[in-house]
Amino acid sequence: MAKGAQQNKDHLEAVQLFGKTVSKRAAFKCEWCEGNEELRLWEYRPDDEPAEDNLALLCRSCRELAVMKAPDPRRLRSIRNALWSPVPAVAEGAAVVLARCKEPWAREAIEESFIDETLKQRLL
Repeated sequence: MAKGAQQNKDHLEAVQLFGKTVSKRAAFKCEWCEGNEELRLWEYRPDDEPAEDNLALLCRSCRELAVMKAPDPRRLRSIRNALWSPVPAVAEGAAVVLARCKEPWAREAIEESFIDETLKQRLL
């Protein structure tokens, strides 16, 4: 196996070690919208070492939102409450997605949230 492939395999195994802990923290619901369809771990900062604060349990729909360049603002309303989570992967991840929306309510929600001020300034 090539070195890069082995590193990727090792990284994914390390992420999976947090599966039970993150699932329990999330009460087995999506940490952005509270849905329960096709829940999977999602890495907020995939280049960082796997850590509980860098992982969120997200449903299929929210994982799709995480990679969309211009998500539909109507779909984003369901993740607004995630901004108040104490978990960086949950709150900051949702803020990054909401910042792609140019609706005033999204900007206002980010401004009012408790996310890191440096990130907040960068997003707004």
